[in-house]
Amino acid sequence: MEKKSLATRVVDAMFNNDAFSQWLGIERIEEGPGRSVLRMTVRAEMLNGFGIAHGGISFSLADSALAFACNSHGQKAVSIETSISHTKQVKEGDVLTAIAEEKTRTNKIGIYEVSVKNQREELVALFKGIVYRTSKEWEV
Repeated sequence: MEKKSLATRVVDAMFNNDAFSQWLGIERIEEGPGRSVLRMTVRAEMLNGFGIAHGGISFSLADSALAFACNSHGQKAVSIETSISHTKQVKEGDVLTAIAEEKTRTNKIGIYEVSVKNQREELVALFKGIVYRTSKEWEV
């Protein structure tokens, strides 16, 4: 039996207790040190009054990718600042992929960028997250 990486064990622990990410229908594609790739399909109940995905949907997908990426080193981390730019409409049935990548990491602060693309590889949102890295370790 192959031993799971630290990143996978941490994300397993996080995801298994994350009812919201599960409600979103997130599929874990890849995880590694400072990196997370997630995918989900936009459903009718995620649309706003304009018939397009509520901005919180792509934000939430990106936020989950940030959380998994920044905790993947085994040290507990929480966001302290996030922002998103929506660049293209998202519709029901679109398949969104969020790619979180670590840009810099110190003992206390990490900076991450998350690109969210649709099934046509078009950028639909760009998310930036700054996290605080606590002194607590994941026990996984």
